[in-house]
Amino acid sequence: MRDPRSLYELNPDVTVPRGLPLVAGLTGFADAGAAVAQVTEYLRSTLERTEVAHFDADELLDYRARRPIILFDGDHLADYRPARLSLDLAKDELGRSFLLLTGYEPDFQWERFGAAVLGLIEDLGVASTTWVNAIPMPVPHTRPISLTVSGNRSELIEAMSVWRPTTEAPANALHLVEYRLHEAGDPIAGFVLLIPHYLSDTEYPAAAVAALEAISAATGLIFPTDVLREQGRDFAARIDEQVAENGDLAKLVHTLEERHDSYMEGTVLRSPLTDEDGEVPSADEIAAELEKFLAFRRGRDDEPPLGG
Repeated sequence: MRDPRSLYELNPDVTVPRGLPLVAGLTGFADAGAAVAQVTEYLRSTLERTEVAHFDADELLDYRARRPIILFDGDHLADYRPARLSLDLAKDELGRSFLLLTGYEPDFQWERFGAAVLGLIEDLGVASTTWVNAIPMPVPHTRPISLTVSGNRSELIEAMSVWRPTTEAPANALHLVEYRLHEAGDPIAGFVLLIPHYLSDTEYPAAAVAALEAISAATGLIFPTDVLREQGRDFAARIDEQVAENGDLAKLVHTLEERHDSYMEGTVLRSPLTDEDGEVPSADEIAAELEKFLAFRRGRDDEPPLGG
């Protein structure tokens, strides 16, 4: 393996205090409710931060799969915005410092990338690592977003991990980082948000709030969430209005509520995602009923996009 440190370039003008927590979220294969995208954009746009290192996209990114954005202005190209993966030194709402790893999930060289992140964690004396991910699940939007917690932070797992399956699933690059950190005995917590599957393709503000709350629980950091919470209330009100106007949709949501509540009460159901016959309800049923709502939302040209 080539030297992992050659994958990134350090900012020589930044001194990073040792013992800081690292918070990470990478956008790529799966991001239900755009939870990771919202959280990372929100933190990058609202917090004071300074770049510590940036990774070489030419080594890690498949440009044909995730093309950079250009701005065409009348008769010429006015701007080029390449994808960026960087490690920043940031401060939370109370001015406490932490490290923030955000950007695209690498398409290539996962082992080398993982080794590079592990090297940065060691070199910078990181105290703990926390990362977030989100997947679609047949759960109702009328209940708090649940979590699956992985890693070796037993206090977080016991207090917050609602669903603990034994299963195989497609990996994220940060799964590899978590796996290596767990092997080394370094503090690591991975939060997987369980997002209502009929909202997984939308920008769901409640998902971003839940992710920030999980990060706060793991790190003690405090983040501004008022804007996201207000967007979440507006979004939920619109969904509830659509549900109230459609009997079939209301019935489906009610069924999900019953299964969720039964599981949370500790019944014999194997998971909150299946009925008494072990069948998983179809996302298509609810998605079809919500199609008019989503089309209506996209057509609201006179309003800013939710989560924007």
